Amino acid sequence: MSARMHLSPAHDAHPRTPGAAHPRTPGEEQFALAAEILALLGDRTRLILLHALTRSEADVTTLTEAVGAARPAVSQHLARLRLAGLVNTRKEGRRVIYSLRDGHLRRLLDEALNVADHRLNDRPVHD
Repeated sequence: MSARMHLSPAHDAHPRTPGAAHPRTPGEEQFALAAEILALLGDRTRLILLHALTRSEADVTTLTEAVGAARPAVSQHLARLRLAGLVNTRKEGRRVIYSLRDGHLRRLLDEALNVADHRLNDRPVHD
């Protein structure tokens, strides 16, 4: 995973000005980072973890139950998501609580699942 995956707060700003007719053309760095993020989201377990976090923040035990995978595997996936800056963590006693970083990721997940739903439901029916 490249160093670019850890997004700084400066990357949270929207590149467009309000009311602009056309967004600016993304640069090479933006395309590269988007490709890395999408590749990270290309894992079924990570998608389930992130989807669980769209409902509420959770600890590793709760997320392990949601995914139905082994705790060490879930912990590794969460570490990758954290290092990529896609999830936030906070301590609550000895527990680490995970949450989605921002609403952009929530919308991206929703759209990916909507595309999948449309693809599944638009299949031709075979007799």
